[in-house]
Amino acid sequence: MRILGIDPGYGITGYSVIDYIGNKFKLITSGAIKTDAKMSFPLRLSEIYTDLNTIIDNYHPDSISVEELFFNNNAKTAINVAQARGVILVVRLSKRNTYI
Repeated sequence: MRILGIDPGYGITGYSVIDYIGNKFKLITSGAIKTDAKMSFPLRLSEIYTDLNTIIDNYHPDSISVEELFFNNNAKTAINVAQARGVILVVRLSKRNTYI
């Protein structure tokens, strides 16, 4: 089974692809989708959308796990990260019939 794990963010969205075979995990790749702070927020979300689609198309995961959000103080950051997580969930749902 191939699993894509995603740590959402609008500046940096981390990801790892692992294979789980015979009770063992093997790291296939990991990295980050980085967006430029000088870009408009909608363009940053668009970049996350495009890059995540490319990652899914390249690695064909059987399952995708997206980290839940936890914020204590900064509401503005929480809202922006939640929007980035929303884009990630849209990608995941749009790929459901393709790979997942």
